[in-house]
Amino acid sequence: MPDVKMSEPVSAASVEAAPLWRVTDVSAFLGVPVATLYQWRHNGTGPKAYRLGKHLRYRQADVEAWLADQVA
Repeated sequence: MPDVKMSEPVSAASVEAAPLWRVTDVSAFLGVPVATLYQWRHNGTGPKAYRLGKHLRYRQADVEAWLADQVA
């Protein structure tokens, strides 16, 4: 049987995640009103958003990828 080395477990504290953006952060970044972001989400045309409880959050990379698709 081959010698298999197990990696050490990764704790949540050791993984640095980029902070999630609030709707107001995305609004300021894109230069559009907050209401426009909610309308885009309703229509399924805006950047990918995640619902955390009653709050919407965005990943910066998702917003930037969506923006690049719009420009292309």
